[in-house]
Amino acid sequence: MTTTRIAPLILLHPDDNILVCVKQIHAGDEINIEQNIIRSPIDIGVGHKVARFALAAGAKVFRYGAPIGSMMEAVAQGHHVHMHNMKSDYIPSHTRTRQTRYRSEE
Repeated sequence: MTTTRIAPLILLHPDDNILVCVKQIHAGDEINIEQNIIRSPIDIGVGHKVARFALAAGAKVFRYGAPIGSMMEAVAQGHHVHMHNMKSDYIPSHTRTRQTRYRSEE
């Protein structure tokens, strides 16, 4: 019986600076990025992004070879890239943060 091991990350385009998680990564899992073995600091869910290289604050994030946003803070190679540290340069981001509604005075 042969067992096939599926890599947890895929590169969608050679110009991308992020990888996409296609298999759940757990904190402490070792992942191979650009021939570097990195221990994941946190759990990362399927569909989320991981830094292919270290990314500086303000760096453009590329997916499918096109810019999708900018880093709000620097991250190391192998770290999670998501709404907590990246913002869209094109559309407002939606978060799960509670919004306060103001009532108009009558």
